[in-house]
Amino acid sequence: MNKKPFVTKSQVEEIVKTYPTPFHIYDEKAIRANAQAVKEAFAWNKGFREYFAVKATPNPFLIDILREYGCGCDCSSKTELMLSEALGVPGEFVMFSSNDTPAEEFAYANKMGAIINLDDFTHIDFLEKTIGKLPETLSCRYNPGGVFKMSNGIMDNPGDAKYGFTTEQLFEGYKIMKEKGVKNFGLHAFLASNTVTNEYYPMLAKQLFEVAVKLHEETGADIKFINLSGGVGIPYKPDQEPNDIRAIGEGVRKVYEEILVPAGMGDVAIYTEMGRFMMGPYGALVTKAIHEKHTHKEYIGVDACAVNLMRPAMYGAYHHITVLGKEDAVCDHKYDVTGSLCENNDKFAVDRMLPEIEMGDYLVIHDTGAHGFAMGYNYNGKLKSAELLLKEDGSVQLIRRAETPKDYFATFDQFDFYKNLKF
Repeated sequence: MNKKPFVTKSQVEEIVKTYPTPFHIYDEKAIRANAQAVKEAFAWNKGFREYFAVKATPNPFLIDILREYGCGCDCSSKTELMLSEALGVPGEFVMFSSNDTPAEEFAYANKMGAIINLDDFTHIDFLEKTIGKLPETLSCRYNPGGVFKMSNGIMDNPGDAKYGFTTEQLFEGYKIMKEKGVKNFGLHAFLASNTVTNEYYPMLAKQLFEVAVKLHEETGADIKFINLSGGVGIPYKPDQEPNDIRAIGEGVRKVYEEILVPAGMGDVAIYTEMGRFMMGPYGALVTKAIHEKHTHKEYIGVDACAVNLMRPAMYGAYHHITVLGKEDAVCDHKYDVTGSLCENNDKFAVDRMLPEIEMGDYLVIHDTGAHGFAMGYNYNGKLKSAELLLKEDGSVQLIRRAETPKDYFATFDQFDFYKNLKF
């Protein structure tokens, strides 16, 4: 697969007249097409709903686009709940999947009518003490432990994850919740991250469907929905084949009809909580080459840094890079592409073969639409960049302004020196 940026050199040269680099930019047309594909892929399930993982891209403009396609919000904190509430998202369209959760956040989620997805057995009692009485609808996150492995070798290690109920805790928890007045039950699991295979969701669904049938038979719980959560990945590297969401939806449908329908559970709704798949490929970080360094290696310094995209520094994650205007040039120069943080891991690429880069060239760092801007921080006093939306008509809309020094210093307002700062 040849990764092509959705913005051209001429477009960026026009954009920077108003919005200087670095900035994150999102492709509205592609976001809409993908959201429609997800909706169609699971249209066979009457109750299907995608709860977009707000943590991935917490921008109200983008969330509002997804809402046009029936999406809700998957929230993990009070501020994400507040964002959803401010957008007018109804409670049943909000899934609160949190862990190590403060009491005030459970109370807030309950007050706004969000569906609470408990992460731990002890949280049943904690929630009851917090809000007085358990809500009529509750979900539990399941962690079967061990290793989750697929035929293509992709695997993850749920047994080493801090999340979820064990199998024994799940069955005991359902019994307790039922005794305490819970009437509508959900089941949730996340067993592997960023899977670039159509196999993951159907495999996960089979495991969850089998557990759901046993839960229903042994506890009498009325299971209303099964949440496959996230984990459907994107092809960060050019040689990876992208997932086919329609094939994935069809795979889930087959195991649904094999397992749930014969058990009399053919009315169970399927939920998903995708963030990366919904938004990742449709965002990019645009930055400019501002320095070159010739020492033990060849370095290109850009005006973005790990503050703008943390994943390469944090995980060693690969993000493809295109030098605008040189898309067809030979990649015959080896560079480390770096930011300006006082950390040696502040590199967008290491030993990457790219066309010769000249000062002033614009670089597009691909696939930053999820967990890109959102993971930003302010180390070294660096400020977060703007977020832009490339509209379907080709125009550009500012959907989050860049931070200013005034934003950085705003929380020091109780100190006298704040008064002396000039902005």
